[in-house]
Amino acid sequence: MSFVNGGKITVLIVDNSRDFCKVLESHLSKMPNISVVGTACDAYEARDKILDLSPDIMTLDTELPRMNGIRFLQKLIPQYPIPVIVVSSKSSYEEAMDAGAYDYMEKPAPSDPIDAFSAKLAAKIYICVSMAISRRTPNNNAPLTPPPHPDLNRKVIALGASTGGTDALETVLMGIPADCPPIVVVQHMPPGFTKMFADRLNNRCKMEVREAVDGDRLHNGLCLVAAGDKHLRLMHDSMGYYASCAVGEKVSGHCPSVDVLFTSVAESAGSNAVAAILTGMGSDGAKGMKLMRDKGAYTIGQDKETCVVYGMPMVAFKLGGVCEQAPLSGISAAIMRRI
Repeated sequence: MSFVNGGKITVLIVDNSRDFCKVLESHLSKMPNISVVGTACDAYEARDKILDLSPDIMTLDTELPRMNGIRFLQKLIPQYPIPVIVVSSKSSYEEAMDAGAYDYMEKPAPSDPIDAFSAKLAAKIYICVSMAISRRTPNNNAPLTPPPHPDLNRKVIALGASTGGTDALETVLMGIPADCPPIVVVQHMPPGFTKMFADRLNNRCKMEVREAVDGDRLHNGLCLVAAGDKHLRLMHDSMGYYASCAVGEKVSGHCPSVDVLFTSVAESAGSNAVAAILTGMGSDGAKGMKLMRDKGAYTIGQDKETCVVYGMPMVAFKLGGVCEQAPLSGISAAIMRRI
């Protein structure tokens, strides 16, 4: 891929409207590390451009003449495994992903701001190209750092739970869409079990879920679960958010500790964070949630009636760290309203 050696990410835009191609080309070309090398308005033209230009990634409309985009995608991927982001007003996320797309975006309406749409698409381009490189280098376990890009929406979601939390977390995460802001989770659980828990969530939830590894870069659609013997902290630099995972002394009686996670989220994300503290015994997370609220984050506590143990959410509420109490069934919606 071209940008690996210092070049830009090369993009091919495929859409049935030449006007939309021109507008999108103009806006994407202004993004750091991106170069639009071509456009096409049907599948056959796109195939020729792929052969001629060897783009790093392609955006693909599904409403194409002669061959629709989904059928083209199904035929393309076995021959040319290029990362594709479907951009369409008709096809669903599930249909696009089943056909082999890396990601999906709904095409903007005429009244939607094209600048905001282009910025979100650029962020997906960086992520998908990074994913493609990672898949092609399976022996390299080091976290891949994507190229710099304008992070215009640095939202993050933080969740903490203990007793009864595995089922509660599953309920919350299954109600959150695949393209959500990054999520960081602490569930009190022994080493080894956290990976199995993350794998289970990954199979059931819309977003990618995995056990956190030190240095993991966070991006939309990714949920990281703290390992059972390491504190998980949210860190931040000019590239965006990343995870710090390290063995340490117990905090509030636990490692990993919800207080450690929430405190780091308060410091790194401030008012860009949304957090929920779920069922659990004791007080872990209460002080961190109070700090988050003081920093402008929106904080949610599971209510007494739906908790297995109304301990951690109760202490957080009594400390003044909870903006809103909600039943377990309403926490996903409460999070997404704030996002």
